[in-house]
Amino acid sequence: MNHRKTCCGRDFTLVVAGQIISLFGNAILRFALPLYLLKETGSSALFGTVTALALLPMILLSLLGGVLADRVNKRNIMAGLDFLTAFIILVFYVLVGRAPVIPLFIVTLMLLYGISGTYQPAVQASIPALVPKERVLPASAIVNQIGSLASFIGPVIGGMLYGFRGIGSILKVSILCFLMSAVMELFIVIPFHKRSEEKTVICIVKEDIKESTRFLKEKKPVFIRICFIIAGFNLFLSSMITIGIPVIIVERLSMADQLLGITQGLLAVGGIIGGLFTAAFEKMLNPGKAYTLLLLCAFCACMMGVGMLLPEQTHFLKYLILSGAGMLVMIFSTMFSIQMLAVVQTQTPAHLIGKVIACIMAFIMCAQPAGQMLYGILFEKMSKGTPFIMIGTGAVSFLIALYAKNILRELGGNGCNE
Repeated sequence: MNHRKTCCGRDFTLVVAGQIISLFGNAILRFALPLYLLKETGSSALFGTVTALALLPMILLSLLGGVLADRVNKRNIMAGLDFLTAFIILVFYVLVGRAPVIPLFIVTLMLLYGISGTYQPAVQASIPALVPKERVLPASAIVNQIGSLASFIGPVIGGMLYGFRGIGSILKVSILCFLMSAVMELFIVIPFHKRSEEKTVICIVKEDIKESTRFLKEKKPVFIRICFIIAGFNLFLSSMITIGIPVIIVERLSMADQLLGITQGLLAVGGIIGGLFTAAFEKMLNPGKAYTLLLLCAFCACMMGVGMLLPEQTHFLKYLILSGAGMLVMIFSTMFSIQMLAVVQTQTPAHLIGKVIACIMAFIMCAQPAGQMLYGILFEKMSKGTPFIMIGTGAVSFLIALYAKNILRELGGNGCNE
């Protein structure tokens, strides 16, 4: 079919365009809502706890998303969830300032993250259906770049809007983005063959999850070990950055909201650069040696901590070190993630891709809520020990990377074209 001949086919282009708009709306929300909560409460522990609670439905519903991605038209999933997200933000817009802050944020963030968990497996599972097998890696890199681009533009514009116009302007723009994306996605044509099922949805979900976990255990146990590696990084390095950067910039360094937006944008630039490098050097990249990227991430975390040891009067230099090292972490971690995702996509049977990706995503995300709660408490209780929290995180990440060295050897050569 024509839409599978190139990464630039009409339907793949529509998926990418919809992602640009939808993820931009998502990015400004993910910047503004946690910042609003942190500034309203002033508690990093509460900030970490609410953020962690919001991730729980994302973990659970990502499994449902994988089942749906293999059994329901992926276009309908993406469009329907974007319409639902626009409605939820509209309700939040009406209630903000009228309802209690903490319960409102917990419920809203749980709904938004839950939708995201259901949405992403459909996007990832649509890639092999829209591009030929040999183009899955660059197509995945393009989709990843789109997310990073939206994550770059979103916080920068979100920081400006939040700083000058408040939370209301963020909510209005995000509602418009999700509506536009949903309408655009209605015109996507993704090859889909409906299965005839007589079983209940619960039975289907159970059997699909069993089928995917059986595949991982019996056919690809190395995928499970890679999941433990990524989960370890989520528990420590990812959680430290997610909680630590807003807390340090807003509370420790007393920087403006716009500068936090720029830092979040730089993190996304790192994701873009990582995606570009992955696409440009795909022939040279070897998943079996990707542990070196994790070692570089660990080194950058230590750089952040050392930068925080500088004298008190060097706040802006600390800000630059924090932002620059964070961007480097995103470059290396993105290159690692894309390679691992491409391996899964190309070494998994087509009818299992959505479910397997969903199981993997759910597993690796399980560690993040615990990590975010941990770092929320650490940054609040050890306000003067911030540098040592970050250096300690780098040391633990270094040990995880060394463990990954032996595991990733099982992937052998390229690993993406088998």
